[in-house]
Amino acid sequence: MDKPLDVNGKPYHRGLLVATLLIGTFTTFITQTILTTAFPTLMTSFHISASSVQWLTTGFMLVMGIMIPVSAWLLNKFNVKHLYLTAMSIFFVGTLLSRFAWSFPALLAGRLIQAIGVGMSAPTFQNVMYSIFPPAKRGSAMGLAGIVIGLAPAIGPTLSGYVLLNHSWRALFTMLLPIVAIVIILASYSMHKVLETSNPKIDSISVVESTIGFGSLLYGFSAVGTKGWSSPVVIGFLLVGVLVVAAFAHRQLHMDKPLLELRVFTSKTFTLSVILTAVAFMSMVGVEMVLPMYIQTIRGQSAFQSGLILLPGAIMMGIMSPITGRIFDRIGAKCLATTGLFLLLCGTMPLITLTADSPILFVTVLYTVRMFGITMVTMPVTTAGMNALPADLIAHGTAVNNTIRQIAASIGTAIMVSVLASVTAGHTPAAALKAASPVLFARQMQAATVAGYRAAFVVSLILCVCGFLLSLRLENDPIDQGGAHA
Repeated sequence: MDKPLDVNGKPYHRGLLVATLLIGTFTTFITQTILTTAFPTLMTSFHISASSVQWLTTGFMLVMGIMIPVSAWLLNKFNVKHLYLTAMSIFFVGTLLSRFAWSFPALLAGRLIQAIGVGMSAPTFQNVMYSIFPPAKRGSAMGLAGIVIGLAPAIGPTLSGYVLLNHSWRALFTMLLPIVAIVIILASYSMHKVLETSNPKIDSISVVESTIGFGSLLYGFSAVGTKGWSSPVVIGFLLVGVLVVAAFAHRQLHMDKPLLELRVFTSKTFTLSVILTAVAFMSMVGVEMVLPMYIQTIRGQSAFQSGLILLPGAIMMGIMSPITGRIFDRIGAKCLATTGLFLLLCGTMPLITLTADSPILFVTVLYTVRMFGITMVTMPVTTAGMNALPADLIAHGTAVNNTIRQIAASIGTAIMVSVLASVTAGHTPAAALKAASPVLFARQMQAATVAGYRAAFVVSLILCVCGFLLSLRLENDPIDQGGAHA
């Protein structure tokens, strides 16, 4: 079989290119969650508060979310090989700075630099994976992509907990450096110009609006967990975010060459795919945040143990992503999505009955079922949506999808954490009881906290029901128009 050709007519090794991208993306995506288990250690090392250390994750997601809308312009402007090498080099510099950080500001700077690299490389990875395969094989290709996109963040806390048992937090960055260096070397040989480029002008006003708008929204939602919905800071940032994003959208729709082409939403299939993916991510990320809190605060397990309890779900996602991709190529997205969302519904419903004595195995099985269901939804639905777009809108479709996914994850987490906090507060016994009967107070306090967790899982259940009903509107067409450099 002849080798595929890049846009310049030169042959390239598709298998090596895919392997390079998979390794590189796994390495970058695992950094999204790898520090969460290390927060207590970092708080002690740098003498900082919980609200300060949280910026290592919040800031990372914020910068990544700001970079993604610009990615469509970058992909249209620059040779994908040069863009990917630049992104991975930036990520390497950020990792190196984090490894040798002498203070918390230095560590935070390293994390933000890492996020710039991830914000550039993630859309590049998805565009290349989508474009180098013909429509009939895109499901399988995006299934491979789903392994790293879903599995890497899921195993981050578990891997981090294991490393921290025997090593310093710096080892979390040390182990990444040689892998990133190898990816850069491999990419210099395996990457080719597989995406068409033009010379689009960048609209500076759109960049500013995008940065302020999406940045404000992401920060506003991420701050809900610590400040609450009534906080002037939260309300202010969300209000600014909504207004500026509205102005950004209006500008894009009235430009001949927009920074982000919002006309992708004229495709019903693409629009529905974006909504379904957002709903699935809101449910997934929210529970990924809340369930470990239940395991640690109610069940008294360590962060590492909670990671191990959730590990089977992560493994399930890794196993099923390529399988669901191949199934999508045969039967399309509708059957997969409805089945997946039904499983997600079945795995979420029992969570609203959790008690302080629910078996850990029960929790593990439910989480694994949920991850199985999510695997059947995210990548197949995303691929169906992308297949509905013409080739010249693929980069914009990816940028829109990733941006909304980031915001949806923040919204899902914010809503579930705030519901957890407010319901717990509403059921908290009176302070006088603590002095009168400490044992009874502790028992009622635990019951209040469990009620909070149950209420948070009800939110996830509502999202699952909405997603399942929406999935019934999908059209069952596995392959639509679209080109590829075969």
